Amino acid sequence: MSIKDCKIIELPKVHDPRGNLTFIEAKHISFDIQRVYYLYDVPGGSYRGAHAHKQLQQLIIAMSGSFDVVLDDGYEKECFHLNRSYYGLYVCPMMWRYLDNFSSGAVTMVLASTPYDESDYYRDYDEFLRAVKASP
Repeated sequence: MSIKDCKIIELPKVHDPRGNLTFIEAKHISFDIQRVYYLYDVPGGSYRGAHAHKQLQQLIIAMSGSFDVVLDDGYEKECFHLNRSYYGLYVCPMMWRYLDNFSSGAVTMVLASTPYDESDYYRDYDEFLRAVKASP
């Protein structure tokens, strides 16, 4: 996988004077959702993530506030600033990631392609790099 496989996906936004509505259907993402989790009350100056997944795919959405997602495929790095609830960042497998620069009150929602599985994680960056360099 390459960092070029990761991208911002614009989700539908239904405008209404009473408030906007955004929805996610199977046609908007390339995987079946098996888990949903969210991050909130992240203290100023803190970061989250700092790992990679062997198989897991994710869609990361800033439900409220803003934050940065830094992706690293072992060859290139790219920073995505998320600040709209109708944009999601698709993150493919074998992508080191960390989230930082959280605004006050930021809420991050993550849609994941598999249930939690500790064996799917690379938590050591050097181990991740060795795996990337070893794959064809």
